[in-house]
Amino acid sequence: QVQLVESGGGLVQPGGSLRLSCAVSGFTLDYYAIGWFRQAPGKEREGVSCINSSDGSTYYADSVKGRFTASRTNAKDTMYLQMNSLKPEDTAVYYCAADPMERGGRSWRRPEFWDYWGQGTQVTVSS
Repeated sequence: QVQLVESGGGLVQPGGSLRLSCAVSGFTLDYYAIGWFRQAPGKEREGVSCINSSDGSTYYADSVKGRFTASRTNAKDTMYLQMNSLKPEDTAVYYCAADPMERGGRSWRRPEFWDYWGQGTQVTVSS
């Protein structure tokens, strides 16, 4: 059974940091593209980051470039999202995702193209 389980969300002050983790089971992460998405109340789910497996090509949303870093540890079947310099507008439920197909510069942002999803973890940035 395929499972993705996020952890690491919480409440943080503006300017603070959090690291999200996503542990996968039921499949081997080595050959899967991995992604992070977020959804704020009343808004559509949006792509935050993607890392492909074949060449490690990485994409970030413009709003998080320079502040967020996605990574993967295939040996542990775990992916991470390090979030620094957090802003109130980063407040959302964050989801990890995985898909056996590599994702390009346009398609990675589309939630409907991703096969496997975690349950989400809340990140709240507030003073």
